[in-house]
Amino acid sequence: MDGIKRALPKLAENTRGLGGSDGVFTRYTDYGSSQSTWLRGAIVRTTSLTDAARTIEDPDMQLAVLRMTGPRLQAAMSGAMLLATWIDFLRLAEVVRQECPFYGVERLFVDLDRVQKRIDPAMTALASMNPAEVEDTATAMPELMGQLTREFQSIQEGARVAMERGGRVVAAAQFLEMVTLVSALKATLPRPPPAAPMTLGVGLVMGTGGVMMGSRVVVTAEWVERMRGLVQAGVISAPVVSAAVRIHAGQVLMSQAKQDLPKGVRDALGDSPEVRAMRETGRAGAGMSSAPRHHVLPQEHREWFEQRGFKGEMDIDQFCVRLEQSHHEAIHGGGDWRLGRTWPREWNQWIMRLLKTSEREAGRTLTRNEILNTVAENMQFYGIPMRFTAGRNR
Repeated sequence: MDGIKRALPKLAENTRGLGGSDGVFTRYTDYGSSQSTWLRGAIVRTTSLTDAARTIEDPDMQLAVLRMTGPRLQAAMSGAMLLATWIDFLRLAEVVRQECPFYGVERLFVDLDRVQKRIDPAMTALASMNPAEVEDTATAMPELMGQLTREFQSIQEGARVAMERGGRVVAAAQFLEMVTLVSALKATLPRPPPAAPMTLGVGLVMGTGGVMMGSRVVVTAEWVERMRGLVQAGVISAPVVSAAVRIHAGQVLMSQAKQDLPKGVRDALGDSPEVRAMRETGRAGAGMSSAPRHHVLPQEHREWFEQRGFKGEMDIDQFCVRLEQSHHEAIHGGGDWRLGRTWPREWNQWIMRLLKTSEREAGRTLTRNEILNTVAENMQFYGIPMRFTAGRNR
């Protein structure tokens, strides 16, 4: 993200490149800037939740709050990859503008418009931070990256042909070399057609330098270990990690997006049940499509919680859990919530009585973490799973 932040102004200001042509291409650099804004916000929000989790004493509640970073972290991972790819296209357009006058401005404008329309639906879904949309989009990233790779190659080849037709054969060769240097997409671009059938990425193993390797370096051992830990902790999903590995590994794995990962990759990630489950799944498959959301911090006492630090990323709407309908009704005293409120052990009545009693005994306002410790203990007693999902905001 820091590299993107530095690159965008330079692209916009280069009058020989995208900054020229009477501002025709400004809309495309502005698009990059707008995507950068929400991505940085997602990173800040993720960091905020991580810092909050670090201060919580109850280990189960600490992990539950850390899991709340999942959608934001997955959105940031996939969004940053897409934005870096968009920067690649802008850099390619800049080189074409500077070195290939035979490739028309109108043609290049249409090319970028087409690419933006491919990227934008995914960016919009990721920016929504909706867990289901983020999961689906991140899992489908290999296919999208494959399409973008082909778009990149098409523009590059069109520019090369235009230069050769203009009699600039030597310049065309230099142009291709220049594009290779400016593009981060070269990590996913396939090499020239090999003599034998391409099997890139299928035999990935851990190399001597501590990196996962096939015919080239893919990801570092540190990255693999971190992803494995996050998957096993339930912070991010295995299909999203699978998608990221496929993208790093190149075209062959991207084309196999709906299959299991190759054995070499599974071995490197740790052949656990979590990793073996790296395939696309939907909400219905998880049996959660119609389960109601339960606010563990009662909504009717929102102001009380806000006065004790439950704001922003720690708003009470972030502390919802999905429960089976019968379980949800049971902790609220049955199907009629009005009658349920008269039961002393009804969840809302019980948790608020405990918290307010604790405050009276302490002679002070409870801290946010003290409240969460009490809530965690009682969630275990009521059999409420400590996996939070965002509820409906006010």
